Amino acid sequence: MKELSGKQGQILEFLRGFIDEHDYPPSIRDIQDGCGISSTSVVDYNLRKLEEKGFIRRDREVSRGIEILGARGRRPRIIEIPLLGSIAAGQPIPVPTSDRWSSDSDEMVAVTEDMVRGKHNVFALRVKGKSMIEDLIDDGDIVFLEPARAAQDGDRVAVWLKDRGEVTLKRWYHEGSRVRLQPANSTMEPIYTDADNVEVQGRFISSIRPSD
Repeated sequence: MKELSGKQGQILEFLRGFIDEHDYPPSIRDIQDGCGISSTSVVDYNLRKLEEKGFIRRDREVSRGIEILGARGRRPRIIEIPLLGSIAAGQPIPVPTSDRWSSDSDEMVAVTEDMVRGKHNVFALRVKGKSMIEDLIDDGDIVFLEPARAAQDGDRVAVWLKDRGEVTLKRWYHEGSRVRLQPANSTMEPIYTDADNVEVQGRFISSIRPSD
């Protein structure tokens, strides 16, 4: 840390702690609040200094595009994930791409490879609703999922409700001939449906909260 000022060292430690806890980088506002810094311009100045000194890399085209450089300056690999539409974390809503999860996407989300934990064929969906808030998945967040056709009890999955023609994100529990789709919000009721009416489409990997 000899090359860093006190504030730069504080920000770097905050970055490491935040990424360890959340699996995604903080926003400028997160850093300002977490480090008790007076303004976002001061945060930006010190991030520039950290980048100049080789401790981090910033991609200004990417939301929360801050990377901590690894050993000997090795940079984490950036990959692009297709954003296929929206998914309900609340009452199920129609999702245009729900019957074509592998379809081409006009919008991509750039993240570090660590964010998807080495998984392949990952896709992203934007969350609508607050039923998964106790799992730290809020309205407007982007969730990353791997294609899946089956789930274990307790898994967070994107499921297709055939009778409604809708998709929702919930925790999965198989109960005899029916399935319970459990929200992570103590104020909301679960969805019960026949097992043959529900189809698992993707398993949750991680999520990010786009910066304002």
